[in-house]
Amino acid sequence: MITPTLVFAIILAIVIADFAFERWLDYLNTTRWCDVLPEELRGIYDEKAYQKSQQYQRVNHRFGMITSTVSFVALLAMLWWGGFAWLDAWLRQFTENPIWLALLFFGVLAVASSIISLPFSIYDTFVIEARFGFNKTTPRTFVLDLLKGALLGAVVGGGLLALIVWIYLLSGAWFWLIAWGVVVVFSVFMTLFYSNLIVPLFNKQTPLAAGELRDAIERFAARAGFHLKNIYVIDGSRRSTKANAYFTGLGAKKRIVLYDSLIEKHTADELVAVLAHEIGHYKKKHTLLGLLLGMVQTGITFFLLSLFLGEPVLTQALGVETHSFHIAVLAFGLIYAPVSLLTGIAMNIISRRNEFAADRFAADHFAAAPLMSALKRLSADNLSNLRPHPAVVFVHYSHPPLLQRLAALESSKK
Repeated sequence: MITPTLVFAIILAIVIADFAFERWLDYLNTTRWCDVLPEELRGIYDEKAYQKSQQYQRVNHRFGMITSTVSFVALLAMLWWGGFAWLDAWLRQFTENPIWLALLFFGVLAVASSIISLPFSIYDTFVIEARFGFNKTTPRTFVLDLLKGALLGAVVGGGLLALIVWIYLLSGAWFWLIAWGVVVVFSVFMTLFYSNLIVPLFNKQTPLAAGELRDAIERFAARAGFHLKNIYVIDGSRRSTKANAYFTGLGAKKRIVLYDSLIEKHTADELVAVLAHEIGHYKKKHTLLGLLLGMVQTGITFFLLSLFLGEPVLTQALGVETHSFHIAVLAFGLIYAPVSLLTGIAMNIISRRNEFAADRFAADHFAAAPLMSALKRLSADNLSNLRPHPAVVFVHYSHPPLLQRLAALESSKK
Protein backbone atom coordinates (compact mmCIF):
# COMPACT_ATOMS: atom_id res chain seq x y z
CA MET A 1 0.00 0.00 0.00
CA ILE A 2 1.27 3.46 -0.93
CA THR A 3 1.24 5.67 2.14
CA PRO A 4 2.08 9.38 2.61
CA THR A 5 5.22 8.31 4.50
CA LEU A 6 6.37 6.18 1.59
CA VAL A 7 5.72 8.98 -0.92
CA PHE A 8 7.61 11.44 1.29
CA ALA A 9 10.54 9.02 1.48
CA ILE A 10 10.52 8.67 -2.32
CA ILE A 11 10.53 12.46 -2.74
CA LEU A 12 13.44 12.83 -0.31
CA ALA A 13 15.37 10.05 -2.06
CA ILE A 14 14.84 11.65 -5.48
CA VAL A 15 15.90 15.12 -4.28
CA ILE A 16 19.05 13.75 -2.60
CA ALA A 17 19.91 11.45 -5.52
CA ASP A 18 19.48 14.30 -8.02
CA PHE A 19 21.80 16.56 -6.03
CA ALA A 20 24.41 13.81 -5.64
CA PHE A 21 24.23 12.93 -9.34
CA GLU A 22 24.78 16.54 -10.42
CA ARG A 23 27.72 16.96 -8.05
CA TRP A 24 29.23 13.73 -9.42
CA LEU A 25 28.98 15.15 -12.93
CA ASP A 26 30.63 18.35 -11.72
CA TYR A 27 33.46 16.30 -10.23
CA LEU A 28 33.95 14.40 -13.49
CA ASN A 29 34.44 17.69 -15.31
CA THR A 30 37.19 18.67 -12.86
CA THR A 31 39.13 15.53 -13.82
CA ARG A 32 39.51 17.01 -17.31
CA TRP A 33 41.25 20.15 -16.09
CA CYS A 34 44.89 20.48 -17.04
CA ASP A 35 47.47 23.13 -16.16
CA VAL A 36 49.38 22.62 -19.41
CA LEU A 37 47.80 23.57 -22.74
CA PRO A 38 46.67 20.26 -24.29
CA GLU A 39 47.95 19.59 -27.79
CA GLU A 40 44.44 19.35 -29.25
CA LEU A 41 43.67 22.91 -28.13
CA ARG A 42 46.67 24.54 -29.80
CA GLY A 43 45.44 26.90 -32.47
CA ILE A 44 42.33 27.66 -30.43
CA TYR A 45 43.87 28.88 -27.18
CA ASP A 46 47.33 30.27 -26.62
CA GLU A 47 49.00 29.57 -23.26
CA LYS A 48 47.78 32.77 -21.61
CA ALA A 49 44.17 32.47 -22.80
CA TYR A 50 44.09 28.79 -21.85
CA GLN A 51 45.21 29.53 -18.30
CA LYS A 52 42.53 32.19 -18.07
CA SER A 53 39.90 29.71 -19.29
CA GLN A 54 40.99 27.20 -16.66
CA GLN A 55 40.69 29.84 -13.94
CA TYR A 56 37.23 30.71 -15.25
CA GLN A 57 36.15 27.05 -15.11
CA ARG A 58 37.49 26.63 -11.57
CA VAL A 59 35.83 29.79 -10.26
CA ASN A 60 32.49 28.87 -11.82
CA HIS A 61 32.77 25.33 -10.48
CA ARG A 62 33.26 26.55 -6.92
CA PHE A 63 30.51 29.12 -7.28
CA GLY A 64 28.14 26.53 -8.75
CA MET A 65 28.84 24.19 -5.84
CA ILE A 66 27.90 26.91 -3.36
CA THR A 67 24.70 28.01 -5.14
CA SER A 68 23.48 24.46 -5.79
CA THR A 69 24.16 23.46 -2.18
CA VAL A 70 22.22 26.45 -0.85
CA SER A 71 19.26 25.56 -3.09
CA PHE A 72 19.45 21.91 -2.06
CA VAL A 73 19.58 22.70 1.68
CA ALA A 74 16.66 25.16 1.35
CA LEU A 75 14.51 22.57 -0.44
CA LEU A 76 15.48 19.84 2.01
CA ALA A 77 14.62 22.11 4.94
CA MET A 78 11.22 22.96 3.46
CA LEU A 79 10.48 19.26 3.01
CA TRP A 80 11.79 18.03 6.34
CA TRP A 81 10.20 20.72 8.52
CA GLY A 82 6.93 20.97 6.62
CA GLY A 83 7.56 24.39 5.12
CA PHE A 84 5.22 23.83 2.20
CA ALA A 85 2.42 22.72 4.52
CA TRP A 86 2.99 25.77 6.73
CA LEU A 87 2.84 28.11 3.72
CA ASP A 88 -0.38 26.47 2.50
CA ALA A 89 -2.01 26.83 5.93
CA TRP A 90 -0.90 30.46 6.23
CA LEU A 91 -2.29 31.38 2.80
CA ARG A 92 -5.63 29.75 3.60
CA GLN A 93 -6.18 32.49 6.17
CA PHE A 94 -6.63 34.87 3.24
CA THR A 95 -8.45 32.75 0.66
CA GLU A 96 -9.80 29.29 -0.04
CA ASN A 97 -10.19 29.91 -3.76
CA PRO A 98 -8.10 27.24 -5.54
CA ILE A 99 -6.92 29.61 -8.26
CA TRP A 100 -5.83 32.34 -5.87
CA LEU A 101 -4.24 29.77 -3.57
CA ALA A 102 -2.14 28.39 -6.43
CA LEU A 103 -1.11 31.88 -7.58
CA LEU A 104 -0.19 33.00 -4.07
CA PHE A 105 1.56 29.74 -3.20
CA PHE A 106 3.85 29.67 -6.23
CA GLY A 107 4.17 33.45 -6.13
CA VAL A 108 5.52 33.40 -2.57
CA LEU A 109 7.91 30.56 -3.46
CA ALA A 110 9.12 32.52 -6.51
CA VAL A 111 9.73 35.65 -4.44
CA ALA A 112 11.54 33.67 -1.71
CA SER A 113 13.67 31.92 -4.32
CA SER A 114 14.54 35.26 -5.93
CA ILE A 115 15.56 36.74 -2.60
CA ILE A 116 17.82 33.78 -1.85
CA SER A 117 19.39 33.79 -5.31
CA LEU A 118 19.77 37.59 -5.63
CA PRO A 119 23.12 37.92 -3.77
CA PHE A 120 24.54 35.07 -5.87
CA SER A 121 23.28 36.67 -9.08
CA ILE A 122 24.86 39.98 -8.12
CA TYR A 123 28.17 38.30 -7.29
CA ASP A 124 28.14 36.29 -10.51
CA THR A 125 27.46 39.34 -12.68
CA PHE A 126 29.50 42.06 -10.99
CA VAL A 127 32.38 40.01 -9.57
CA ILE A 128 33.00 36.80 -11.54
CA GLU A 129 31.91 37.98 -14.99
CA ALA A 130 33.55 41.37 -14.44
CA ARG A 131 36.80 39.76 -13.25
CA PHE A 132 37.12 37.86 -16.53
CA GLY A 133 36.16 40.81 -18.71
CA PHE A 134 32.66 39.74 -19.70
CA ASN A 135 30.28 41.95 -17.75
CA LYS A 136 28.92 45.11 -19.33
CA THR A 137 25.73 45.23 -17.25
CA THR A 138 25.21 48.38 -15.22
CA PRO A 139 23.46 48.30 -11.83
CA ARG A 140 20.53 50.14 -13.44
CA THR A 141 20.20 47.56 -16.22
CA PHE A 142 20.51 44.74 -13.69
CA VAL A 143 17.68 46.12 -11.54
CA LEU A 144 15.45 46.85 -14.53
CA ASP A 145 16.01 43.32 -15.88
CA LEU A 146 15.08 41.93 -12.48
CA LEU A 147 11.88 43.98 -12.27
CA LYS A 148 10.85 43.31 -15.87
CA GLY A 149 11.50 39.59 -15.46
CA ALA A 150 9.44 39.47 -12.27
CA LEU A 151 6.56 41.39 -13.86
CA LEU A 152 6.66 39.23 -16.99
CA GLY A 153 6.69 36.06 -14.90
CA ALA A 154 3.76 37.28 -12.82
CA VAL A 155 1.65 38.31 -15.83
CA VAL A 156 2.46 35.53 -18.30
CA GLY A 157 3.32 32.71 -15.90
CA GLY A 158 0.59 33.66 -13.45
CA GLY A 159 -2.01 33.99 -16.20
CA LEU A 160 -1.13 30.59 -17.66
CA LEU A 161 -1.18 28.96 -14.21
CA ALA A 162 -4.58 30.48 -13.38
CA LEU A 163 -5.96 29.23 -16.69
CA ILE A 164 -4.66 25.69 -16.07
CA VAL A 165 -6.12 25.57 -12.55
CA TRP A 166 -9.45 26.82 -13.91
CA ILE A 167 -9.41 24.09 -16.59
CA TYR A 168 -8.67 21.49 -13.90
CA LEU A 169 -11.61 22.62 -11.79
CA LEU A 170 -14.05 22.47 -14.71
CA SER A 171 -12.89 19.67 -17.01
CA GLY A 172 -12.37 16.60 -14.83
CA ALA A 173 -10.98 13.66 -16.80
CA TRP A 174 -10.36 15.83 -19.86
CA PHE A 175 -8.06 18.17 -17.92
CA TRP A 176 -4.76 16.93 -19.32
CA LEU A 177 -5.90 17.09 -22.95
CA ILE A 178 -7.38 20.60 -22.73
CA ALA A 179 -4.46 21.94 -20.69
CA TRP A 180 -2.04 20.39 -23.17
CA GLY A 181 -3.87 22.13 -26.03
CA VAL A 182 -3.65 25.48 -24.24
CA VAL A 183 0.11 25.11 -23.63
CA VAL A 184 0.66 24.02 -27.25
CA VAL A 185 -1.14 27.11 -28.56
CA PHE A 186 0.88 29.27 -26.16
CA SER A 187 4.15 27.63 -27.29
CA VAL A 188 3.38 28.20 -30.96
CA PHE A 189 2.39 31.81 -30.24
CA MET A 190 5.64 32.44 -28.38
CA THR A 191 7.67 30.80 -31.16
CA LEU A 192 6.10 33.16 -33.67
CA PHE A 193 6.06 36.38 -31.67
CA TYR A 194 8.79 36.04 -28.99
CA SER A 195 11.16 38.38 -30.83
CA ASN A 196 8.40 40.92 -31.42
CA LEU A 197 6.88 40.94 -27.95
CA ILE A 198 9.39 39.75 -25.34
CA VAL A 199 12.87 40.60 -26.63
CA PRO A 200 12.12 44.37 -27.02
CA LEU A 201 11.40 44.52 -23.28
CA PHE A 202 15.06 43.77 -22.61
CA ASN A 203 17.03 44.52 -25.79
CA LYS A 204 16.96 46.79 -28.79
CA GLN A 205 16.74 45.06 -32.16
CA THR A 206 17.55 46.94 -35.35
CA PRO A 207 17.53 45.70 -38.96
CA LEU A 208 21.01 44.90 -40.25
CA ALA A 209 22.16 47.93 -42.21
CA ALA A 210 22.74 47.74 -45.95
CA GLY A 211 26.33 46.97 -46.84
CA GLU A 212 28.83 44.21 -47.48
CA LEU A 213 27.62 41.91 -44.69
CA ARG A 214 23.92 42.15 -45.52
CA ASP A 215 24.65 41.68 -49.23
CA ALA A 216 26.74 38.58 -48.48
CA ILE A 217 24.02 37.12 -46.24
CA GLU A 218 21.26 37.76 -48.77
CA ARG A 219 23.33 36.27 -51.61
CA PHE A 220 23.89 33.10 -49.62
CA ALA A 221 20.24 32.90 -48.51
CA ALA A 222 19.10 33.20 -52.14
CA ARG A 223 21.58 30.55 -53.25
CA ALA A 224 20.38 28.21 -50.48
CA GLY A 225 16.74 28.74 -51.42
CA PHE A 226 15.95 30.47 -48.15
CA HIS A 227 13.61 33.46 -48.33
CA LEU A 228 14.94 35.91 -45.78
CA LYS A 229 14.05 39.52 -45.17
CA ASN A 230 14.31 39.75 -41.38
CA ILE A 231 17.96 40.10 -40.34
CA TYR A 232 18.37 41.92 -37.05
CA VAL A 233 21.20 43.08 -34.82
CA ILE A 234 20.62 42.92 -31.05
CA ASP A 235 22.51 45.07 -28.54
CA GLY A 236 23.86 42.14 -26.52
CA SER A 237 26.96 44.15 -25.66
CA ARG A 238 24.85 46.15 -23.17
CA ARG A 239 25.16 43.20 -20.81
CA SER A 240 28.11 41.06 -21.85
CA THR A 241 31.01 40.82 -24.27
CA LYS A 242 29.98 37.22 -25.01
CA ALA A 243 28.67 36.85 -28.55
CA ASN A 244 25.93 34.76 -30.11
CA ALA A 245 23.49 34.41 -32.98
CA TYR A 246 20.18 32.64 -33.18
CA PHE A 247 17.27 31.81 -35.44
CA THR A 248 13.69 32.22 -34.29
CA GLY A 249 10.16 32.07 -35.63
CA LEU A 250 8.39 30.12 -38.33
CA GLY A 251 7.14 30.94 -41.83
CA ALA A 252 6.81 34.65 -42.49
CA LYS A 253 7.76 35.36 -38.87
CA LYS A 254 11.21 33.74 -39.12
CA ARG A 255 14.16 35.98 -38.40
CA ILE A 256 17.89 35.74 -37.83
CA VAL A 257 19.37 37.72 -34.97
CA LEU A 258 23.05 38.64 -34.65
CA TYR A 259 24.63 40.01 -31.50
CA ASP A 260 26.44 43.28 -32.12
CA SER A 261 29.47 41.84 -30.30
CA LEU A 262 29.50 38.96 -32.81
CA ILE A 263 29.64 41.36 -35.75
CA GLU A 264 32.48 43.31 -34.12
CA LYS A 265 34.71 40.25 -33.69
CA HIS A 266 34.15 38.22 -36.86
CA THR A 267 34.77 38.55 -40.58
CA ALA A 268 31.94 38.67 -43.11
CA ASP A 269 32.70 35.10 -44.23
CA GLU A 270 32.61 33.84 -40.64
CA LEU A 271 29.28 35.56 -40.02
CA VAL A 272 27.77 34.15 -43.20
CA ALA A 273 29.01 30.68 -42.17
CA VAL A 274 27.37 31.06 -38.74
CA LEU A 275 24.11 32.11 -40.40
CA ALA A 276 24.42 29.24 -42.87
CA HIS A 277 24.44 26.95 -39.84
CA GLU A 278 21.26 28.60 -38.51
CA ILE A 279 19.62 28.41 -41.93
CA GLY A 280 20.59 24.74 -42.01
CA HIS A 281 18.46 24.15 -38.92
CA TYR A 282 15.46 25.64 -40.68
CA LYS A 283 16.01 23.91 -44.02
CA LYS A 284 16.34 20.54 -42.29
CA LYS A 285 13.19 21.17 -40.23
CA HIS A 286 15.05 21.12 -36.92
CA THR A 287 13.11 24.13 -35.63
CA LEU A 288 9.78 22.49 -36.41
CA LEU A 289 10.96 19.12 -35.05
CA GLY A 290 12.03 20.73 -31.79
CA LEU A 291 8.65 22.40 -31.45
CA LEU A 292 6.81 19.12 -32.13
CA LEU A 293 8.99 17.14 -29.71
CA GLY A 294 8.37 19.78 -27.06
CA MET A 295 4.64 19.39 -27.64
CA VAL A 296 4.85 15.61 -27.24
CA GLN A 297 6.93 15.96 -24.08
CA THR A 298 4.40 18.44 -22.65
CA GLY A 299 1.51 16.10 -23.51
CA ILE A 300 3.16 13.18 -21.74
CA THR A 301 3.82 15.34 -18.69
CA PHE A 302 0.21 16.52 -18.48
CA PHE A 303 -1.08 12.98 -18.95
CA LEU A 304 1.07 11.65 -16.12
CA LEU A 305 0.12 14.63 -13.97
CA SER A 306 -3.57 13.83 -14.50
CA LEU A 307 -3.01 10.33 -13.16
CA PHE A 308 -1.56 11.66 -9.91
CA LEU A 309 -3.49 14.90 -9.32
CA GLY A 310 -6.50 13.29 -7.70
CA GLU A 311 -4.46 11.20 -5.27
CA PRO A 312 -4.70 12.63 -1.70
CA VAL A 313 -1.50 10.77 -0.81
CA LEU A 314 0.51 13.36 -2.78
CA THR A 315 -0.61 16.31 -0.69
CA GLN A 316 -0.53 14.29 2.52
CA ALA A 317 3.09 13.38 1.82
CA LEU A 318 3.94 17.06 2.15
CA GLY A 319 1.89 17.39 5.35
CA VAL A 320 -1.28 18.90 3.83
CA GLU A 321 -4.51 17.06 4.63
CA THR A 322 -6.78 19.18 2.39
CA HIS A 323 -6.30 18.13 -1.22
CA SER A 324 -4.88 21.05 -3.18
CA PHE A 325 -3.97 21.46 -6.84
CA HIS A 326 -0.83 23.47 -6.09
CA ILE A 327 0.52 21.04 -3.47
CA ALA A 328 -0.19 18.04 -5.71
CA VAL A 329 1.59 19.74 -8.64
CA LEU A 330 4.59 20.52 -6.43
CA ALA A 331 4.83 16.92 -5.18
CA PHE A 332 4.40 15.57 -8.72
CA GLY A 333 7.15 17.90 -9.97
CA LEU A 334 9.57 16.51 -7.38
CA ILE A 335 8.67 12.90 -8.19
CA TYR A 336 8.82 13.59 -11.94
CA ALA A 337 12.50 14.68 -11.78
CA PRO A 338 13.96 11.31 -12.95
CA VAL A 339 11.58 11.22 -15.92
CA SER A 340 12.49 14.81 -16.74
CA LEU A 341 16.17 13.86 -16.63
CA LEU A 342 15.65 11.00 -19.09
CA THR A 343 13.57 13.07 -21.51
CA GLY A 344 16.16 15.84 -21.26
CA ILE A 345 18.92 13.41 -22.20
CA ALA A 346 16.88 12.19 -25.18
CA MET A 347 16.23 15.76 -26.34
CA ASN A 348 19.93 16.60 -26.01
CA ILE A 349 20.92 13.58 -28.10
CA ILE A 350 18.59 14.75 -30.86
CA SER A 351 19.82 18.33 -30.52
CA ARG A 352 23.50 17.34 -30.83
CA ARG A 353 22.71 15.28 -33.92
CA ASN A 354 20.92 18.30 -35.40
CA GLU A 355 23.90 20.54 -34.67
CA PHE A 356 26.18 18.23 -36.64
CA ALA A 357 23.65 18.26 -39.50
CA ALA A 358 23.45 22.07 -39.50
CA ASP A 359 27.25 22.28 -39.52
CA ARG A 360 27.33 19.95 -42.50
CA PHE A 361 24.72 22.07 -44.29
CA ALA A 362 26.87 25.17 -43.78
CA ALA A 363 29.95 23.33 -45.03
CA ASP A 364 28.17 21.96 -48.11
CA HIS A 365 26.35 25.13 -49.09
CA PHE A 366 28.93 27.73 -48.05
CA ALA A 367 32.31 26.59 -46.68
CA ALA A 368 33.68 24.64 -43.73
CA ALA A 369 36.79 26.76 -43.09
CA PRO A 370 35.07 30.03 -42.05
CA LEU A 371 32.62 28.13 -39.82
CA MET A 372 35.51 26.37 -38.12
CA SER A 373 37.28 29.69 -37.67
CA ALA A 374 34.15 31.30 -36.22
CA LEU A 375 33.55 28.42 -33.79
CA LYS A 376 37.16 28.56 -32.59
CA ARG A 377 37.02 32.29 -32.04
CA LEU A 378 33.65 32.12 -30.26
CA SER A 379 34.90 29.42 -27.92
CA ALA A 380 38.13 31.23 -27.14
CA ASP A 381 36.45 34.60 -26.60
CA ASN A 382 33.87 33.02 -24.27
CA LEU A 383 36.51 31.00 -22.35
CA SER A 384 34.52 27.85 -23.07
CA ASN A 385 35.36 24.49 -21.56
CA LEU A 386 36.69 22.63 -24.60
CA ARG A 387 37.39 19.34 -22.84
CA PRO A 388 34.16 18.48 -20.96
CA HIS A 389 33.78 14.97 -19.59
CA PRO A 390 31.81 12.69 -21.97
CA ALA A 391 29.26 11.88 -19.23
CA VAL A 392 28.51 15.59 -18.77
CA VAL A 393 28.15 16.01 -22.52
CA PHE A 394 25.79 13.03 -22.69
CA VAL A 395 23.53 14.35 -19.92
CA HIS A 396 23.55 18.12 -20.34
CA TYR A 397 25.02 19.29 -23.65
CA SER A 398 22.58 20.37 -26.35
CA HIS A 399 25.56 21.12 -28.63
CA PRO A 400 28.50 18.81 -29.35
CA PRO A 401 31.84 19.88 -27.85
CA LEU A 402 33.90 22.10 -30.13
CA LEU A 403 36.57 19.50 -30.91
CA GLN A 404 33.95 17.04 -32.14
CA ARG A 405 32.37 19.69 -34.36
CA LEU A 406 35.76 20.65 -35.78
CA ALA A 407 36.60 17.01 -36.52
CA ALA A 408 33.29 16.54 -38.32
CA LEU A 409 33.79 19.72 -40.35
CA GLU A 410 37.32 18.68 -41.22
CA SER A 411 35.94 15.41 -42.57
CA SER A 412 33.38 17.31 -44.64
CA LYS A 413 36.18 19.31 -46.25
CA LYS A 414 37.78 16.08 -47.43
